[in-house]
Amino acid sequence: MPTITNIAAYKFAALRELKPLRERLIACCKAWQLKGTILLSTEGINLFVAGGRAEIDQLLLDLRSVSGLEQLEPKFSESDDQPFHRMLVKIKREIIAFGVEGIDPVHRPAPKLAPTKLKQWLDEGRPVTLLDTRNDYEVKLGTFRDAMLLDIDHFRKFPDAVRQLPATLKQQPIVMFCTGGIRCEKAGPFMQREGFEQIFQLDGGILKYFEECGGAHYDGECFVFDQRVGVDPSLHESETAQCYVCQTPLGPDDQLDERFIEGRSCPYCFLTTEEQRTRTLAKRHVALRRITTPLPGSTPYENQRPLNVPAEYDGRTILEFLGGIFGHIPLKEWREACEQGRLRKRPTAAPRQPGGPEATVSVSATEIVRGGERYFHLQPVAQEPDVNVNIRILYEDEAIIVIHKPAPLPMHPCGRFNRNTLQHILTELYHPQSPRPAHRLDANTTGLVLFARTRHFAKLLQRQFDGNGFGGVEKRYLARVHGHPVEDAFSCTLPIRDEAGQVGSRDVDLENGLPAQTDFRVLNRFADGTSLLEVVPKTGRTNQIRVHLWSLDHPICGDPTYLPDGKHGETQTMAVGAPPLCLLAQRIAVIHPLTRNKVVFEAESPEWRHAFWQPS
Repeated sequence: MPTITNIAAYKFAALRELKPLRERLIACCKAWQLKGTILLSTEGINLFVAGGRAEIDQLLLDLRSVSGLEQLEPKFSESDDQPFHRMLVKIKREIIAFGVEGIDPVHRPAPKLAPTKLKQWLDEGRPVTLLDTRNDYEVKLGTFRDAMLLDIDHFRKFPDAVRQLPATLKQQPIVMFCTGGIRCEKAGPFMQREGFEQIFQLDGGILKYFEECGGAHYDGECFVFDQRVGVDPSLHESETAQCYVCQTPLGPDDQLDERFIEGRSCPYCFLTTEEQRTRTLAKRHVALRRITTPLPGSTPYENQRPLNVPAEYDGRTILEFLGGIFGHIPLKEWREACEQGRLRKRPTAAPRQPGGPEATVSVSATEIVRGGERYFHLQPVAQEPDVNVNIRILYEDEAIIVIHKPAPLPMHPCGRFNRNTLQHILTELYHPQSPRPAHRLDANTTGLVLFARTRHFAKLLQRQFDGNGFGGVEKRYLARVHGHPVEDAFSCTLPIRDEAGQVGSRDVDLENGLPAQTDFRVLNRFADGTSLLEVVPKTGRTNQIRVHLWSLDHPICGDPTYLPDGKHGETQTMAVGAPPLCLLAQRIAVIHPLTRNKVVFEAESPEWRHAFWQPS
């Protein structure tokens, strides 16, 4: 196999007519079967190219014919294989990304120090600071002995790192170095502008130093930006590889490590499953803050809410349908909505366009509905009430998400809430997925909620919650209640009315109510007349725990709906900052839909669990 010639070169020069130059270079390099990257800018050229020696010489001859590039001098090295996969010629704002305006290496360069001169200084023990301007992953492969390192992962961070250097260095001689010298061309003038008085740049960088001085005063290899990864002081390719993920150079021992998985990880960036999950959750919470600041429903908007007709209301009027479904809303309000054109349906002749809004027409109060039809309630432009968005994601994998829901926060669009709901927020957070809840919590209840990542896993999860009892699901709540129950352990089996009453509340209905069972155990009886209970619901009726405790004359502390005097309150969703409803979904156990193993999740204990807690 013929030897491949590699060249690395740069030149700061005022270049013009970049597009024609780019087209010419692309055509020539392809014709000469050269591969690599050439960056062009109005400030100069930067290139890494490899191919046959004769073709490389032709490229250099062509480049030196460009005004300003006559003195272009590359650094040569050789390899057995072609280190590049393709040929790229790009036009850039800078040939080396720096991001600082006013730096002019062409007209105001820092003085250069020849490699042989630097070696002489180091041989003599001359006091000088060697400053490595390269990225942290390059430094890992090798650097000059006792060099000062900046611990940066991108050259754009160099200015901030320099500003953190001790002021005493500003009067001392500093020799900067990088791979080939290009970064020092910009770093030098910048440091001079920052007040450093004796700045030198190693002419030609480490590669030229290797060429002229070998490895004297240098430990290790030099990182290069091609498939070779590293070259030794004789400029021959080393056995070093590079991690695709973290860019860390990897020696032969690193490549034998079981944590090295090509294209995925290495000993320096390998994360256990738990570490990966922790990192993912941290990113989720950052995204959550972005989505909820400001609150999604804080800007007034017009909301069109769908209403699906159950089969049991087929052939009845729209008012009968709405009155039956939303018993807590007076029929007068629905009649007014019809008169104002805010109850609507989609015309049969106007099918919905995928991804587009629903085209609708208004309906009258005498409209006859059919089972399966969809109507829409067009709600006036309004700003949604504030909610508590201190949402915590406790766990997630490819199948499930475990949320610690704060309060007040509705789970689903309802009443005055649409965007300020847990469902809306999670849909934005996990887009394009739309997580589906396996069960529900009241807006005022805090604690654990399980969501499924996909429709498939939702079916498997929700199946465990179906029926009068929980099929394999174990749920445990904590509640602080008024009064001291007589027994340490007791149950309530009062049936609960299925239809909503005042402000969406439920009541005990001995004749037509749905079967319900809740088990209670007293954990503590406090001197203030309240008690702490462990609560285990055996069925999942709406407001079941709250209704059962209220019916037993032990209403939950802070409940705005089921009041201690035996009456219903007029508030359905509490205001942010109100004393909390002392009900926490503390523990839940299910069969994981992917692994089929039982998994258990627990929430932290609330402040109101303690004896001396006082509601704010």
